[in-house]
Amino acid sequence: MRIRVCLAALAVACVLGAAATALGANGLEPRLTKALTGTSLSLGKTAALAIDMSNGETIYAHNSDVPLAPASNEKIPVSFAALTRLGTGYRFHTEVYGVGRRAGSAWDGDLVLKGFGDPTLASADIDRLAATIRGRGIRSVTGRILGDETFYDSRRAVAGWKSTFLLRETPPLSALIVDRAQGWPALSPPLLAARALRDALGRRGVVVAGRPGLGVAPAAATTLASDTSDPLAGVVKHMNQESDNFYAEMLLKQLPAAAGQAGTSAGGGKIVIATMRAAGIPVAGVRIVDGSGLSSLDRLTAAALVGVLRAGATDPSIARAFVDSLAVSGNSGTLGDRLPALRGVVKGKTGTTNLACTLSGLIGAKIVFAVLQNGNPVPSWAARGAQDRFVTILATTTPIG
Repeated sequence: MRIRVCLAALAVACVLGAAATALGANGLEPRLTKALTGTSLSLGKTAALAIDMSNGETIYAHNSDVPLAPASNEKIPVSFAALTRLGTGYRFHTEVYGVGRRAGSAWDGDLVLKGFGDPTLASADIDRLAATIRGRGIRSVTGRILGDETFYDSRRAVAGWKSTFLLRETPPLSALIVDRAQGWPALSPPLLAARALRDALGRRGVVVAGRPGLGVAPAAATTLASDTSDPLAGVVKHMNQESDNFYAEMLLKQLPAAAGQAGTSAGGGKIVIATMRAAGIPVAGVRIVDGSGLSSLDRLTAAALVGVLRAGATDPSIARAFVDSLAVSGNSGTLGDRLPALRGVVKGKTGTTNLACTLSGLIGAKIVFAVLQNGNPVPSWAARGAQDRFVTILATTTPIG
């Protein structure tokens, strides 16, 4: 047994040695390392990995197991977990419940607008809910319109965020939020939502006696109107191509809430890591604190990112939605004005905070890569230049068909 183990170890060492010799022989490794250098960039705070999509063989690795702040590349594992756990066709929903009873054309009691985490909920959706209620023949409500956000916890922000991130980088988080909480009081999305429904009902001639407020729909309440979102595949596509922080945070809370658990960011982070682990993706050093990558506490490795990208791109149940959610070089999303010489060749996810600048994705159908660069602060203009050089070398010196 000991002899077989030694021979196996020797064989692995020979393969790795041959790969390293090949990299050195064609000059690719030093060229890629040089590409990652730049003004005020630290190779010690840089991690990079590129592998062959088909067989998983390493093309290049530098600090690939070192946990670093990922910025918006955090959205990649969140997308993978959401599509895997919920399914590409999953839809968020929002309900209007009646608490009381019908009395002719009046609803004698309150109406409760309950959110189930739809980040896309807008005024047009509220108008349709109001139209449904009006269509039921209800002309007045003797009580109030109450907003119910209890599908999630009531935390508006996440640990590790700067105080300026709330409202500037993302709306406040809530299971019931309309138009991204535009209006006052912005920090009470369910109250804004209840007010929006009252106003929509008023425009349709439905008179509501009481003022909007907050409440909880009892289990025995009557469903009067429902709204559903577009499929999750479209939600994830918008989130990744436009790097929408709010969508990412809502998706993270949706993961535990949809499973019947408390709708918290921490609970979502545990599910993301569990999903990665189940797919055989390395999770050592990975820390998922929020969904967007805004938190200074988030950590990902290049190996984890590459593992997620490869798993998502090869899983037939989610591959199309996962890959289509990525921005396209010289064409769309946050890569629309980057890598114009490789227009349409690279599909990826960018990320930038003052602590991190990142880029990961697919080069053609052949290469999966990730680059994470950290600093305090990190010079994002120099980091993007380094990432673009890195990707260009890979694309022009390695078959990518």
